[in-house]
Amino acid sequence: MKRRTGFLYDESYFWHNTGNGALSLPPGGWIQPDIHSENPETKRRFKNLLERSGLMDQLYPLKPRPASLDAIQLFHKKEYIEKVRELSEIGYGDAGDEALVGKGSYEIALLSAGGAITAVEAVMNGKVDNAYALVRPPGHHAEADFGMGFCLFNNVAIAAKYARKYLHIERILILDWDVHHGNGTESAFYHDPHTLFISLHQEENYPSGRGKVEDTGIGNGEGYNINIPLPAGTGNAGYLHAMQEIVAPVADQFKPQLILISAGQDSSMFDPLGRMMVTADGFRQMTDLMIEIADKHCQGRFVACHEGGYSTAYVPFCSHAIVEEMSGSKTDVKDPFVDEKNMPTNKIYDIQKEYIHQAKEAQSKYWNF
Repeated sequence: MKRRTGFLYDESYFWHNTGNGALSLPPGGWIQPDIHSENPETKRRFKNLLERSGLMDQLYPLKPRPASLDAIQLFHKKEYIEKVRELSEIGYGDAGDEALVGKGSYEIALLSAGGAITAVEAVMNGKVDNAYALVRPPGHHAEADFGMGFCLFNNVAIAAKYARKYLHIERILILDWDVHHGNGTESAFYHDPHTLFISLHQEENYPSGRGKVEDTGIGNGEGYNINIPLPAGTGNAGYLHAMQEIVAPVADQFKPQLILISAGQDSSMFDPLGRMMVTADGFRQMTDLMIEIADKHCQGRFVACHEGGYSTAYVPFCSHAIVEEMSGSKTDVKDPFVDEKNMPTNKIYDIQKEYIHQAKEAQSKYWNF
């Protein structure tokens, strides 16, 4: 079915400068300078592929506006916001743990968070049915008072809190399928029964010690935080099994009025910072399931915000498949890297089933399965 899908990006997002480094480490000592993992090429090439395929012509363009300080402070501490601003003026620095700031990054990060808000507003006011926000820098690791893992301001957390306060949405479901645990988003809603946070991630990848199945929320928020750590090598079948066994039945009981997806395509089989095996078709299948859930409970309203993904060659195809599915538009683009026939990624293994069973057991006292 054809849908009116919004697509949001801004050239400024590609100008956020993380400097050079090998993978995520700065050069020096024995580390020769290289291109930093969180560089603009994955995002720019995704946007270019949308244009080259003609899919961009089928999308509704959305223009971001900078988030206000009031909006940023819905989650972040004033002192931390000021630190990011000061580092941005200096031209280089770390706002926490591998949260690099370049010249002008403060203004770009405001526009990134504002882009998530703009996309949510467009969906909620009926301008579009759903929306993909190609924002940068990413956000899901950013805590209230420090940045982490390339993230400065937590775009999805800010957009969700904005939607709760200003758009009067009672129940929001956030699904994070980035290969790394969305620790900052978890922290933002750990006490909140109105925002259900579900994270599918590679176990003990990053950050260490976060994303355990027993971390289910505190106080009124107990049971509204669901972690599904998965073993390295989990592919399409494992991810889809986790979503069918846990995400879908919980969503049916929670009945969200809006769905936000932290769309990190670093769980792909070619990502240098992950060890998972999801293909472009796997992301398509996960998106299709989330469309079903959104159609069932919230009139199709959901927003995907770009997070991680560091394979410059493969992320564009994974992300393109997501937007194709969201919009209901098909193009001639095929996955040039993967032959889906007899791929091990399309088989679920006993160890993967056991991990998903453990996550399900941890939630069984809160939800009916």
